Amino acid sequence: MNTVYFSAQFDSSASDPYRCPESVAEVAFAGRSNAGKSSAINTVTRNGKLARTSKTPGRTQLINHFSLGNERFLVDLPGYGYAQVSKDRQKQWQAAMTRYLVSRASLRGLILVMDIRHPLTDSDWKLIELQQQGQTELHILLTKSDKLSRNQVAKSLASVQDALSAADIDATIQDFSSLKKQGIDDAHAILDSWLFDVPLT
Repeated sequence: MNTVYFSAQFDSSASDPYRCPESVAEVAFAGRSNAGKSSAINTVTRNGKLARTSKTPGRTQLINHFSLGNERFLVDLPGYGYAQVSKDRQKQWQAAMTRYLVSRASLRGLILVMDIRHPLTDSDWKLIELQQQGQTELHILLTKSDKLSRNQVAKSLASVQDALSAADIDATIQDFSSLKKQGIDDAHAILDSWLFDVPLT
């Protein structure tokens, strides 16, 4: 377990990728509103107040950078797929995400957070399509696994993996529970690989 993530601190917010801080390497978290993205970030960093969580989906409206030191960052991207967001806002989000995911040179990987009970929505596929236009790695984090039995979790993991393979999408995948603090080591291993070039075992 790499304890560097426990020292994560808020650095800055930006509405446009071109206003983000200079970085050597960073990993972005994205997810449909209410998928548990902010909770996952807080669990991985052991800081319950780092990423803002809310009972109101779509709370994250900006690109938020959290510093790990030495110009390495975790990044919280705006939530997507929430019905109450206007069409204009959705277009702005898509344009900003396209610029960020395709053009951000220091972006090493995208962790796509999905509710394990409702994975691979149309909104998720749209984000995967954007991610595929860039050069970054993709890791799927299936949250709220405590809501399902072990057998159901295994079936969901296999189903998502099959769907990605059928679409010729190369990605790693894991289950995760912020409530039960499960899957943290696996998430840290991915972050270690992308941010610090630690080989995956």
